[in-house]
Amino acid sequence: MQDLEESLNEESTQSLTDWEVNPDSYLTDIYGEFILKVNGEPKKRAGKKKGSPHNYHSKVKASMDAKRTLREKKKRVAQSRAALHKVESSLKKTTETYKVLEGKLGSKIVTEDALNELPEAVRTALAEDESEIAFKPNPGPQQDFLASSEKEVLFGGAAGGGKSYAMLVDPLRYCHMKNARALLIRRTMPELRELIDKSYELYPKAFPGAKFKTQDKIWTFPSGAKLEFGYCEKNADVYRYQGQAYSWIGFDELTQWPTDFCWNYLGSRLRSVDPNIPTFLRATANPGNIGGYWVKKRFIDPVPPNTTNTVRVETPNGIKYITRKFIPALLSDNPSLAKTDYSTMLAGLPPVLRKQLLEGNWDVVEGAAFPEFDESIHVIPPFEIPAHWERIKGVDYGYAAESACEWAAVDPEDGTLIIYRELYMKGLTGDKLGAIMREMEIPDVRSISGVLDGAAWSQAGGGYKGPTVGEVLVNMGHRLVRADKNRKAGKIQMHERLSKSPEGRPRLQIFSNCVNLIRELQGIPLSKTDPEDVDTHASDHAYDAVRYLVMSRPRMEGYRDRLARFKSEEYEPADTIFGY
Repeated sequence: MQDLEESLNEESTQSLTDWEVNPDSYLTDIYGEFILKVNGEPKKRAGKKKGSPHNYHSKVKASMDAKRTLREKKKRVAQSRAALHKVESSLKKTTETYKVLEGKLGSKIVTEDALNELPEAVRTALAEDESEIAFKPNPGPQQDFLASSEKEVLFGGAAGGGKSYAMLVDPLRYCHMKNARALLIRRTMPELRELIDKSYELYPKAFPGAKFKTQDKIWTFPSGAKLEFGYCEKNADVYRYQGQAYSWIGFDELTQWPTDFCWNYLGSRLRSVDPNIPTFLRATANPGNIGGYWVKKRFIDPVPPNTTNTVRVETPNGIKYITRKFIPALLSDNPSLAKTDYSTMLAGLPPVLRKQLLEGNWDVVEGAAFPEFDESIHVIPPFEIPAHWERIKGVDYGYAAESACEWAAVDPEDGTLIIYRELYMKGLTGDKLGAIMREMEIPDVRSISGVLDGAAWSQAGGGYKGPTVGEVLVNMGHRLVRADKNRKAGKIQMHERLSKSPEGRPRLQIFSNCVNLIRELQGIPLSKTDPEDVDTHASDHAYDAVRYLVMSRPRMEGYRDRLARFKSEEYEPADTIFGY
């Protein structure tokens, strides 16, 4: 029976056409129907059937074999060349390292990678005799800092981590090249003395023949490279470096600068005329101090420590990227100092300073003017201010510094002051400031009355008799009066506003989009000479605007007060002909 079925299947297969047995070998249209030739039979696909063997002519096969052999030989030659190049590079490095060690080159800097290329006997000898070694980085953070390739790097944290010495060493990496130019900055000139003294111990050893010009405070190395010591006590000091170009710029103790102005401006001086010399911006810092907030925001908050932060920057030439990194250091990372009683001294400091200088903690603030400021209760999400709430604004004017305007509304339920909008911008004349304020007040429907910094009402010296900034703003329609500038009384009023009411709500709350006011209240320190006032060298423009505002005694107007104000305001018709 089985033989009969197989016989029938074989006959059935033989009766089928080729296109029925192998349909994939024939062309079809989009509907899956065969495309027919003139004689009515399906049209076969071009080329050989998939998987079928190629029957090449013997000459073709010989040519293909020859080409395959040639490719394999070229590949082996390329591999041999790469191996030879690696050996030549290693030989070149080793030769240069020997020359450095023998004092035949201007540079005496040897990297760890270069030492690893030397024979073991030489490495052992160098390890046993360290008398000729001017500086050897401590393994860990200090070594990571000196090897960093990111554009901006902050080396900071606890005291005694070897930061200042690393800052002296880092610019030397390219000082064997004549076009290297470095600038090492401290806040004041007297603070440079310790760095200069240390440089005398290090630089002549690392670069025999290096000379220091005391008057200009510039080291000149045998290659022609230069390293300058400078200072920036005030913002205007940055213009001493205008027109200069540096391939390396370092800020020692970065948190001593109250704002990022000097950092940003001097960053614009960073450029190299030699493509073999990359540019770097370096800094060291301890937590806290007057600039702790902006340094923390730039380096510590965005990404975890020892992680590269790639920042997208829009430029006239398109999108560019800047890399940043924060490398933390502790006293234990500096073995030579950790063995002393310095850690005992740090452990005996007050709690906040101990956390900053011993533990490298960036989340605590010493000497904050408003320690009661708590982001969890004083900062709230924006919401639509009801139209009937009373509104007021405070303005602190500046041209070289920022102009700040803070808008507030009074909650009629309990008199809480809600800061709901801010303007924070520098380089504004009176008319530009007035135009921006007017545009920002469009959603408020009516003009907002307010108080303006008293200095904006006074005429400049030199016999100037023209309109003041205050007069310009008033003529533009802004209802402003002279602010009460009593600093101490204003600070007390701020403390009262920030304190909680019996119901648990503070009398001052800030929309989360008012970032500059929040930043200043978080980080502004007390004055070092007057504990009843804030440090006026710190960024305080938004704070001043709110201080003026709270000193104006803002409150919700009653019906009688508002009616009296409406009656007192002179009515001016928009159309003098029709009277409305």
